Amino acid sequence: MKILQGITEIAGQMGIMAGEFKQLGHEVNSYNTFQSYLGYEDHLQYMEKHQIANKSDELIDHHDLFHFHYAQSLKEDYSDLQRLKGSGKKAVMHHWGNDVRFHEMAKERNPFAYTGDSPANVIMDYRLKQISSVIEDAIVQDYEVYEYVKDYYKRVHVVPIAIDLSKIQKVETKPKNIPLLVHAPTNPYFKGTVHVERAIKKLKETHHFRYKRIEHMNHEKAVELYKEADIILDQILCGSYGLLSVESMSLGKPVVTFVRDDLLSKFSEIPPVVNANPDTIYEKIKLLVESPQKWGEIGQQGREYVEKYHDSKVVSKQILDIYQSLPSL
Repeated sequence: MKILQGITEIAGQMGIMAGEFKQLGHEVNSYNTFQSYLGYEDHLQYMEKHQIANKSDELIDHHDLFHFHYAQSLKEDYSDLQRLKGSGKKAVMHHWGNDVRFHEMAKERNPFAYTGDSPANVIMDYRLKQISSVIEDAIVQDYEVYEYVKDYYKRVHVVPIAIDLSKIQKVETKPKNIPLLVHAPTNPYFKGTVHVERAIKKLKETHHFRYKRIEHMNHEKAVELYKEADIILDQILCGSYGLLSVESMSLGKPVVTFVRDDLLSKFSEIPPVVNANPDTIYEKIKLLVESPQKWGEIGQQGREYVEKYHDSKVVSKQILDIYQSLPSL
């Protein structure tokens, strides 16, 4: 099978999937127009949007299946989708959150939600209608994102974030007198950094620990710092966990993040994270700092959870099954 992925790389996901599919004998071309300090490069081809648009006919002719990401296709006006229509080829759109997180809807379900990175509702609605007029299937990472797109597509598949566990070994987390707490906000507003650091400041008045904020750092280097951490503090506004939480669990680290109560039952099993929102973050960090004997147990549960649900070999099989089930356009 000749697979095209594009055109925006989110959290290393295109590259991870491409690597797995290539090992299974598929041809995969992953085009990325978004470059950041995180430095994701594996299996990616960087191109400008206009270059991809200019090559769209050639790309459509060459590939059998199109796995689009982040509400984007080969052309900004989606005219390439009309060319795909009736071609007999297959396509799926993968939504990641900020591309479809309708502002009022997010607030209805979660008063803490930050939607400043999402376009205006009318733009998201227009894009979803354009895409779903041709593509019948979507993929989302969890049920927090599912709600925003379920009324647009005939089928919405929930597939967890993938991580290549062959590159990440569990690190033993042992009790320390002065633990290291790490927070890595790619976007402080989205992650709720102000609430995290308010809690850290208050806790420093009564407890001894080190705190490190990691920003604007290559992903590979950041992971090395995560390995040194005893506790990792992730996003506490969104209402579901993201890549940093998955990486933290894979390393065997206890991670603090926010998963909405109404979503917990949607997971195959309750994620072994320390669940905290802006109202509870201080008490949850305090309790965790005061319970070093629990770090290893929580970390082990996290590693096992990631092996079961987020291992790229597990996730890639789910996506290939979706590919097989897609209707011809």
